[in-house]
Amino acid sequence: MKILVVGLGLIGGSMCKAMKKYTYHTVTGCDRNHDIEMAAMRDVAIDNAYDGKPEGYDLIIIALFPEAAERFLRENAGSITKGTLITDVCGIKGEFSYRMKEIAEQNGLRYLGIHPMAGKEFGGYYNSTGELFRNANFIVASFEDSLPEDTEILKNLAKEIGAGKIVDTTPENHDKMIAYTSQLAHIVSSAYVKSPELGLECGFSGGSFQDMTRIATMNENMWTDLFMQNRQYLQYELDLLIENLGKYSEALRSGDAQTMRSLIAEGRELKEDNLRHRVGQPN
Repeated sequence: MKILVVGLGLIGGSMCKAMKKYTYHTVTGCDRNHDIEMAAMRDVAIDNAYDGKPEGYDLIIIALFPEAAERFLRENAGSITKGTLITDVCGIKGEFSYRMKEIAEQNGLRYLGIHPMAGKEFGGYYNSTGELFRNANFIVASFEDSLPEDTEILKNLAKEIGAGKIVDTTPENHDKMIAYTSQLAHIVSSAYVKSPELGLECGFSGGSFQDMTRIATMNENMWTDLFMQNRQYLQYELDLLIENLGKYSEALRSGDAQTMRSLIAEGRELKEDNLRHRVGQPN
């Protein structure tokens, strides 16, 4: 395929590098920073830099923040070749996906969103890698009327760049699950590092501290956008977490070791059941 990738940050840049390394697709890269486009050319991460004309592509992958992704499609949809498949890699789907679909269909285009579940502590093109998606989960957020061939195109691309488990779900279920599996964890990490002990942790921390704080370096502009667009599902998960944390707090406050032991055991058993279920699931 002839593929245009719009936005050469961590995900977009990694998509380009992975496609050039593992596929035979022709890849054009577009970034508002033309120095990044030139760097991608030097790295052989893309075949061509974007010339400002969105015609002649089989697939356009928009790797921008949600608001910018929607703006790019709205401003360029009329110039894109009819029938082109449009996708985005945003961490939100739901109403955003339906708006993208509407813009696409009004202009004779096809749209279907994806979400590769991969990332790093630090973003930007210079942190991108062709191995970012190896064994990563990959979500295709299909609509009821999505064409099976469009779903297959994106699933096959996911396989080509090394994705592990590929899940086909609805935009609504995507947002419901992502609120729990991703967005809530980012809020917890951001809150966790606000202890005054953070600056004194060197020499006292191990893997658990690193696991809990790694994603606190998230981009505040992107994640605020994601949180606000998914606030209903995210608010539910955050309130439930606060309720559960309150039980641990009360056990500590009252010196109730039996309740604390029961709470810890309950969490252990739930996670063990989760691990057993994951082992039994096919990729």
